[in-house]
Amino acid sequence: MTEFTETPATERTALHVIHTPMHAYAERKQGPILQAGSAPSRADKHHDLRPAPSLPALRGDIQGLRGLAVTLVVLAHAEAPFLAGGYVGVDVFFVISGFLITSGLIREASSSHSISLRRFYARRAVRILPLASLVALTTMLGCWLYASKLRYAEFMHDALASALYFVNIDLAASSTDYLSEGTTPSPFQHFWSLAVEEQFYFVWPVLLLMSWKYCRSTWLKALPLGVLCLVSYALAVQTGQTSASWSYFGPHTRLWELGAGSLLAFGHGALAHLPRLLSATGTWLGLAGILASALLYDDKTPFPGHYTLLPVAGAVLVIAGGCNASPSAASRLLAMRPATRVGNLSYGWYLWHWPVMMIGPAALARTATPTLSLILAVVALALAWVTLHLVEDPIRFRSSLRDRPTAALTFGVSLSATVTAASLIAAFVPPQISSTARAPQLGRSLASASNPQEHLADLLTEAATSLPRNLSPGLTDIKRQRSALYRDSCHVSYAATRSPDCVYGDTASDKVIVLFGDSHAAQWFPALDQISRRNGWKLVSLTKASCKTADVMIVNQNRPYEACDSWRKDALNRIKKLQPLLVVASSSEAATPVHRMKSPRRQWQAGYERVYQQLAGASGHLAVMLDTPWPSSDAVECASSYPLDLPTCEQDQNDAVKDPMLREASRRAARRAKAFVVDPSPWLCRPQGRCPLVVGDTFAYRDESHLAESFAQALIPVLHQELRALGLIK
Repeated sequence: MTEFTETPATERTALHVIHTPMHAYAERKQGPILQAGSAPSRADKHHDLRPAPSLPALRGDIQGLRGLAVTLVVLAHAEAPFLAGGYVGVDVFFVISGFLITSGLIREASSSHSISLRRFYARRAVRILPLASLVALTTMLGCWLYASKLRYAEFMHDALASALYFVNIDLAASSTDYLSEGTTPSPFQHFWSLAVEEQFYFVWPVLLLMSWKYCRSTWLKALPLGVLCLVSYALAVQTGQTSASWSYFGPHTRLWELGAGSLLAFGHGALAHLPRLLSATGTWLGLAGILASALLYDDKTPFPGHYTLLPVAGAVLVIAGGCNASPSAASRLLAMRPATRVGNLSYGWYLWHWPVMMIGPAALARTATPTLSLILAVVALALAWVTLHLVEDPIRFRSSLRDRPTAALTFGVSLSATVTAASLIAAFVPPQISSTARAPQLGRSLASASNPQEHLADLLTEAATSLPRNLSPGLTDIKRQRSALYRDSCHVSYAATRSPDCVYGDTASDKVIVLFGDSHAAQWFPALDQISRRNGWKLVSLTKASCKTADVMIVNQNRPYEACDSWRKDALNRIKKLQPLLVVASSSEAATPVHRMKSPRRQWQAGYERVYQQLAGASGHLAVMLDTPWPSSDAVECASSYPLDLPTCEQDQNDAVKDPMLREASRRAARRAKAFVVDPSPWLCRPQGRCPLVVGDTFAYRDESHLAESFAQALIPVLHQELRALGLIK
């Protein structure tokens, strides 16, 4: 999910080095290169997009650094062993991009005392958009043919967001939706950092132009960016503690990485005169820092944040060390032909590898594995080579575009408009999901049954093996369902330590029941809300994302989930004051304790019991609902792939228990607290059999663990029957 943009060819040529000895290590030249000190012809002065005079050779070490960075990213995405932290390659690319492009802007400002924004954006358009547009259009076709039919509309939205450079904002916003977590990444997700870069370059050249006009000393010209970098870094650290998605995708949290490279460009003249030993040491240390972060970091590392300093500082040191007139062994190593050749293909390889890895397994009708991903990565590298020679180079070196900024900008706008139009049109012609005969209405059937639980068991036995024509709601609408609990933000997020005052059911009643737990408690809200209305109860909701009912410190987002413990303490105090008639408590069986347990079942049971005893003492009745069976994967996604063969997606009842140890610990603790234990497994699975995805006309699950809201509503008669056993309902 990381990405970069390669700097426009003319800027890369002009600014990769400040010295000529590195010319020996340049793999190839990008555009016309003048030897240091040579003067341009009169015709060249009228070529808006051609390099400024006195251009040095291409820096091979930076091309090699590109090659290293893209290789780390691709291998990390392919789940190569020992390189889980390869995602730091994107941070390296941000630094490279900031350095090269800012160096070009500074050279232009120094020679002409101004910066042509028209030429700058024209170069960006010619360099970035042709291949990006081709990859986007090809990926759209691949989605229509092979990707999830269920998420096709979402993918086309991502294509539109990518074309308009706000996909990172869109991803940050959508990733905060708790019920959307765990879904397969979009084939367009890697465009997020292209959006981050363009958002940065929408602001930075203007800011540099203003500072260049009004500030005389170099440090004053760099001061505005330096302040922005400090603010951005502080925001990255702070946001990482409250919202991982905004920390990762937000432009405000990534600006400092591009800014670090940009600030480096202000001092490249002084860097060229550093002692060779100091430059060489810095280059080796920087290279070691990049590799160390790739080897030591993984998906549990709090990233970005303080940990981002290591790869960013590493990239800064490598680039700074390479500015020395006498390149070190590390710089020469990076400038070797294999590394620079991969660097030349880096932009294309990055753009191609992600959609190929995402769509390739489905196109080949194979399960994604690290081996297959590595093979597909090689295929993407071949595509990068082909498109470099057939698309990238022919377009960016085309004189009619290089010499005419207006034409280049018009060309770029046309490409973006084409992708935008294609995504909008494609959204109206989604691939169809097959279905068969109509099925009986589950909700109405259970409501009219004399014994809803027995009737449900019969329906489970007779469950269809294919999607019914009258599935309600349709498969594409199941994940969009949001109960009032979510619409009103009453199911609180990870950072919250207190629930708002959320009252449902018969709000005027003095008979109170409480729903307490995590999202696997919240999934019962649609049924409990209706039952409360029918029986004149006030329903108070106290639920929090991933917060277990057991008094055990767990891990969440790679950190101790302290907010959960604070929230639970507050919720228990509120329940004690409410003195409810009934508390319905439930939580999922997916949890990892912060501290290693010597006796897991006993310690978990003690944690559950501490909470259940408090709930039982504060209420008239306590009902502990065990966790619902888990499908083998995202049930809705699987059904969209096998609509006429649903048994392929079904899970055996024994395998559907997420954690038998936690289930037994909760059951025993509930009995010791004299609570009423409800096991919903018979409501979703056949006795000693499998757990179907569709019962009657209703889909059972919304994802890989939660019930679909429509199914929970259909189970109102069944849950009503259970509560009657408590003597609360006549």
